[in-house]
Amino acid sequence: MRKVRGILALLLFATAAAAQQPVEIKEWPVPWKDTRPRDPAVDKQGKVWFVGQQGNYLGRFDPATAKFERFELEKGTGPHNCIVGPDGAIWFSGNTAAYIGRFDPSSEKISKFATAAATDPHTLITAPDGAIWFTAQVSGFVGRLDPKSGAVKVVKVEQRGARPYGIVVDRSGKVWFNEFGRNVIGSIDPKAMVIEEHTLPEGARDRRLALAGDGAVWYADYGRGFLARLDPKSGAVKEWQTPGGKGSLPYAMAADDRGRFWVVESGPQPNRLVGFDPKSAAFFSVTPIPSGGGTVRHMVFEPKANAIWFATDAHTVGRARLP
Repeated sequence: MRKVRGILALLLFATAAAAQQPVEIKEWPVPWKDTRPRDPAVDKQGKVWFVGQQGNYLGRFDPATAKFERFELEKGTGPHNCIVGPDGAIWFSGNTAAYIGRFDPSSEKISKFATAAATDPHTLITAPDGAIWFTAQVSGFVGRLDPKSGAVKVVKVEQRGARPYGIVVDRSGKVWFNEFGRNVIGSIDPKAMVIEEHTLPEGARDRRLALAGDGAVWYADYGRGFLARLDPKSGAVKEWQTPGGKGSLPYAMAADDRGRFWVVESGPQPNRLVGFDPKSAAFFSVTPIPSGGGTVRHMVFEPKANAIWFATDAHTVGRARLP
């Protein structure tokens, strides 16, 4: 019994210590002011790509040299998000130009794929079969792009003002997306291309989401200040108030390779990176963003470096090394 109590005491001490130790965050100023750098993605060489939403460019940052490079896009593109494809190409959403673009880093050639009725492609994600899925917030669509054929299929979210936003794909290929305009998470069977809706608590405004290994869908409730877990089978939702409380506005979200979830509270200034461990059902880390952040909108986990990458409205690209 004494041994068990000793182990429990050590675990409690370790948890408390982790909560007291902030994550190591380093930021690099983006050299192009007032361009809203956002939505980073990491390639196989460890270089970080991002878009300049108000500057109409793709950016590339090398953490080893701290060098930034800029690749121009057409005026009016309004790039919103980018991902690294399986072939190493950089795919980006032309949010104000109604297309998804493919940028070849070797040739710097850009190929464009019109997104049909989904006129404002928002956030992209690659599925296990190589397809690229995307949301279109204002026009109210979720779509699928076949990179090989260039074919685009879209599904309309019938509820007006649903605002499809964040998007993820599980191991089976099923698509999950936020409906930021109301208290719903949607899912799509890629074969049937039919939307199924999962109702969340009244007043919830889910903005980003991430997946757990047990099949649960986790999301950031921007409107009410919660991190929450949806059980798709039962429909049950469990919620945890973020450390910043009701006005914390949790926005950017990522899961690491230890099953922990990270969100940025965009309400407090400076913004704060918050870590949550489902095993202990507790928040264990809170770290202010050194630049203030303004608003951190999206972030990604890089397993090789055990780090989360993000960009800020304070015109920085940032890295958080995880414990």
